[in-house]
Amino acid sequence: MTLQQLEYIMAVARHGHFGRAAEACNVTQPTLSAMIGKLEEEIGAKLFDRNRQPIVPTPVGERVIQQAREVLNQADCIKDIVYEEKQSLGGIFRIGILPTIAPYLLPRFFPQMMKKYPTLDIRVMEMKTYQIKEALLQGDIDAGILATIEGLEEYNQTTLFYEKYVGYVSREDALYNKEVIRTSDVASSRELWLLDEGHCFRDQMVRFCQMKSSQTSQLAYNLGSMETFMRMVESGKGITFIPDLASIQLSDSQKDLVRPFAIPVPTRQLILITRQDFIRQSLLDMLVKEIQASVPKEMLKMGAGQVLV
Repeated sequence: MTLQQLEYIMAVARHGHFGRAAEACNVTQPTLSAMIGKLEEEIGAKLFDRNRQPIVPTPVGERVIQQAREVLNQADCIKDIVYEEKQSLGGIFRIGILPTIAPYLLPRFFPQMMKKYPTLDIRVMEMKTYQIKEALLQGDIDAGILATIEGLEEYNQTTLFYEKYVGYVSREDALYNKEVIRTSDVASSRELWLLDEGHCFRDQMVRFCQMKSSQTSQLAYNLGSMETFMRMVESGKGITFIPDLASIQLSDSQKDLVRPFAIPVPTRQLILITRQDFIRQSLLDMLVKEIQASVPKEMLKMGAGQVLV
């Protein structure tokens, strides 16, 4: 039994004539008659009373035709799903992403995804959290990748993964001789390099380590980047914090400067957000799948840490 055979019996039921049904289906009458005959032979029942004009379904034919209508409707739904999927995975898609995430996450999945979906034009812009929120509301971007914070209730949110923070400590700092870092150690440090105001990365660590804003502001490096702070630490000046994905790609000599936090480990929950009215769900599902497949499996679950907001 095929969908084509079901379409043929539906055409005969609609037109009451094999010739007109064949014409509507763009096939010859012998072909249509033969296909319906094979179906009748397969199910062991006559579907039409051929002695009457116009041709009418037999009692069992009525029931088969009713079921065929439902099957064909479901088949159309499947075609619609496939069509939507193809359309969704093409065209332009604009993403805002935090600069503390982009350098470490994008290389893990972006090049491969572009090869897999060549008709998809993804445009990535690095933004701070408040800029991502504003750009979404204004329609300048379609989605944002950021760390969870308070005040995102008006957006759809999907968890991507959990990422721990680690300390990056110069060999000349007292913390270099410790196996783990405690919040009290950080709060008393005099050479702590943090991003400037407006970065949620900075704000979250200030709250976690219970540091006073006045104390940290004099050590913040305006317009600096995480990479800049890492180079400063490597040159023998102070400490900074880096996310786990950044630590994974370090050389052996650089990993020697990494110090984990004592439990509870400061952890950020990375999420994908969109507006409530965003409809390209297939594209979002694909993006989430690609991102989650690109990070270590242990990052997909929350460990013994404290999610920072």
